[in-house]
Amino acid sequence: HHCPWMNNCVGVGNLKHFILFLLYTWSCSVFSLILLGWNYFMCADEDCTFNGVLTQLVRAVTVLSIGALLFTSSMIMNVTFGLMTGIGTIDRLKKKANNTIAEAIEEPIPLKDVFGIGAYWTWLLPIDPLLEDHDRVMGYSTPQRLLREEMRDEPARVFSPSGLSKDMLSI
Repeated sequence: HHCPWMNNCVGVGNLKHFILFLLYTWSCSVFSLILLGWNYFMCADEDCTFNGVLTQLVRAVTVLSIGALLFTSSMIMNVTFGLMTGIGTIDRLKKKANNTIAEAIEEPIPLKDVFGIGAYWTWLLPIDPLLEDHDRVMGYSTPQRLLREEMRDEPARVFSPSGLSKDMLSI
């Protein structure tokens, strides 16, 4: 579906990046609140006193951080619910409106279909995932991909310069 907050559509091709965006934003919000709280509650030195402008700035950053933390927390819960149930946000809202959510037949989405089959430490990096079965996860196959797999599986076949096999040219 289209995410107005990112001004982009979120789907199987960029779900990992959307989840990472939420996690990074949530982490930055928590970090800024910890820093502000530490400076406000733990600093007893005279150098820690805030003047009028700095106090207003700290209050504004605190309000923004709390807002970002609450918003990203709700979005992370929404995405987690979607992964656990296999029902996207729009579909869930439609099923809820029609009172058919109990009849849902969708299955949970495996994490390897979102984050790939690479090492677990790559899950937190903003790189495209290597999917175990790309066509199943994406829901389609491209002719180029099928031809590459055919060439890989049958290296003894002779291919013409156009990229078509002799069998394909004879059809």
